[in-house]
Amino acid sequence: MAVDLRRSVDEIQAIGVVPKILETVAAMTGLGFVCIAHVTEDAWITCAVLDKLEFGLKPGDELDVTTTLCEEVRDTGSSVIIDHVAESTQYAEHHTPRIYGFQSYFSIPVFRTDGRYFGTLCGLDPKPVKLSDPVTVSTLHLFAELISKQLDAETRQQATRSDLLSERETAELREQFIAVLGHDLRTPLGSITLGTELLALKMNDPALRPIVERIRRSALRMSALVDDVMDFTRGRMGSGIRLQLRRHDNVHLTLEQVVDEMRGMHPERAITATIPPLLCLHCDPERLAQLLSNLLANALVHGSAGTPVQVEARDDDGKFVLTVSNEGAELPQDVIDQLFKPYWRAASRAGSEGLGLGLYIVDQIARAHGGRIDVASSGGRTSFTLTLDNQQAAGS
Repeated sequence: MAVDLRRSVDEIQAIGVVPKILETVAAMTGLGFVCIAHVTEDAWITCAVLDKLEFGLKPGDELDVTTTLCEEVRDTGSSVIIDHVAESTQYAEHHTPRIYGFQSYFSIPVFRTDGRYFGTLCGLDPKPVKLSDPVTVSTLHLFAELISKQLDAETRQQATRSDLLSERETAELREQFIAVLGHDLRTPLGSITLGTELLALKMNDPALRPIVERIRRSALRMSALVDDVMDFTRGRMGSGIRLQLRRHDNVHLTLEQVVDEMRGMHPERAITATIPPLLCLHCDPERLAQLLSNLLANALVHGSAGTPVQVEARDDDGKFVLTVSNEGAELPQDVIDQLFKPYWRAASRAGSEGLGLGLYIVDQIARAHGGRIDVASSGGRTSFTLTLDNQQAAGS
């Protein structure tokens, strides 16, 4: 019970307009004591108070509920308003005015928006005051209703803040778990890859070679997925995509190696490449290779199987431009707007593999290099274009 009472005090204290409400009520009525109280069957507790009479009550202080008229308000759900106790046939001999020494008094019920009784907005003074004027009564009820609505709003905000905090903590734990899991998976995957390479070198049975090669490719794909998850987790935890920037004089060799690897992994698909030699960049070659690999994987999955995927690299007035294009269904703008969001995948091909992180990481790598990724889709052709500005192009 003590915890519930304390929570009620905190709820009222959290409402920023409460002090102004109490000041306005005191000024409007002329009463020296105005407060908001939480009232139960067993307790009367001060939640907020304006005390010019030096009663000495502070938020959190309790009174014996049986000594108050707020008990009557709780039981009946109706207001009690007294202009002059001595002239009142109902309250002249009542024990509450004698105990607390007041002549004028009001108590307006405060309900939560779901109809539950919370307590009262009440006030008193040792001198008689005309409180029963219809305008005054109506205004006091409006203030009680305002407190009710503010209570409800504060409850919703607290619930929202609690949910957000819980969700944030859960997300951080999930990302930390993914990071640890990804790190721990690297070792066994490395062992599998190395083992398949050794088997391929020593295997004499040609019939088994395709099986070993499938295992190797599966391990490499799993390793790529782990890398994607690790990169995503670093980005979400604030570390960002890590780069090892340096002058790279053989960009064409890096890009051609990626194209050759993807051709080997997808022998049934055609990949054409226009990559001129002597391209120089200040970049992270491994990340540039990862970016191209992810773009090619995306084009192979979502492009038409009977048409080639095209790769083009060029220098455009000192800017490095890399484009990967595929034929297929045109992408609407609402899909393009979602492409670089994590875990989002277009439904262009049912059962497509992956976590939906490839294009997100492409975008992060481009941003880390100070560049950008643009998407164009029209006439049955979709192109992803990386552009690195003049500050990133070596020799510009």
